[in-house]
Amino acid sequence: MLSTDLLGYAAACFTTASFVPQAWLTFKTRNVSGISLGMYSAFTFGVALWLFYGLTLNAWPIVAANTVTLALALSILVMRLRYGRAPEPKSWPETPPSA
Repeated sequence: MLSTDLLGYAAACFTTASFVPQAWLTFKTRNVSGISLGMYSAFTFGVALWLFYGLTLNAWPIVAANTVTLALALSILVMRLRYGRAPEPKSWPETPPSA
């Protein structure tokens, strides 16, 4: 195995592992109130593109990392769509209270 592949696998392990605590917390609590639908949609699409890019290059560190990350991101995105809506913005008084 080339040293560049080892570097790629190490980077893949760290970046994918850093995603696991958030995914685990979301699975455990089902609390998706702080997850942006737009951001996770774009992120998931980007990870899918990285996966296809890695496949076209036969770059297995990229493929391995993005396969796991895509599964986690899709799971969180599905939970965001299923369990959560963005919180309603707080309404503020029209006029400030008089003293």
